[in-house]
Amino acid sequence: MTRTRTALAALTSALILTTGLVAFAPAAYAASLIQVTSFGDNPGNMKMHIYVPSNRPANPAIVVAMHGCGGSGPGFYSGSEFASLADTYGYIVIYPTATQSAGFGNCFDTWSAAAKKRGGGSDPVSIVSMVTYAQKQYGGDLTRVFATGSSSGGMMTDEMLALYPDVFKAGAAFMGVPFNCFANAADYPPGSSQCTGGKMDRTPQAWGDAVRQAYPGFTGTRPPIQLWHGTADTLVPYSLLQEDIEQWTNVFGLSQTPTKSDTPRSGWNRRQYADTSGKVAVEAYSIQGAGHALPQSGMALVAITFFGIVA
Repeated sequence: MTRTRTALAALTSALILTTGLVAFAPAAYAASLIQVTSFGDNPGNMKMHIYVPSNRPANPAIVVAMHGCGGSGPGFYSGSEFASLADTYGYIVIYPTATQSAGFGNCFDTWSAAAKKRGGGSDPVSIVSMVTYAQKQYGGDLTRVFATGSSSGGMMTDEMLALYPDVFKAGAAFMGVPFNCFANAADYPPGSSQCTGGKMDRTPQAWGDAVRQAYPGFTGTRPPIQLWHGTADTLVPYSLLQEDIEQWTNVFGLSQTPTKSDTPRSGWNRRQYADTSGKVAVEAYSIQGAGHALPQSGMALVAITFFGIVA
């Protein structure tokens, strides 16, 4: 056993030296997903699960990872790579489970008046309570809190960055929509939603105003956002990626023309929008031929790299 641990330590050191990544050796026994039944104010009547890797720094980063409609926190834990990466990079993952319906089942509330108002109640307040719990219980670093999610969870990622830019330092939304896309519960997908019906087209200024009005008193630095969408997605149409880009570039005061476009992997077309200092504030991935099935393998690592968890 001692010889094995020595070899593992040597391998980890070599990884850090050759790649520059700040990593933590995987624990001898993997951590497990834990349900938290009492985590604070919970107006959204949500469930909370948390994954705390055995090997982590004293003040680990916190990633809130959110499922799609009809899913659950444990389901997203099993079906995504965020927990396995946490074993390597030493961050905490919070997996909320939405319990609201809007006619679909277990969807994050991004439509109600309460959910679109900072401190207004519903799911956003419950999620912030989960972050506070992770900080108090496990020493999570409140200067490194990040949001990510798929479909409904991607929509909530946009929502949390708009409402709580002082809490979340960056986000990665998979197959999401711009903040304030949904008018109310009746406008929620699937069906004839005005938001996801394929004809949503607002001006960048209108989209940006929605974010600014979500927290009018905010004067700090806005969290950067990474956006992912499949070009063959019909449930949440691919055209909404452009609306999302328009919203956040307007919030940051950036041009609609990307400062860089490339293909980091086959089928991954990336557009980056950077400020005058070169810092990327908005990054958008178009995944060629992909339907409503993100994130795919390797995408979670790109997301946590965007967060700065991977150096």
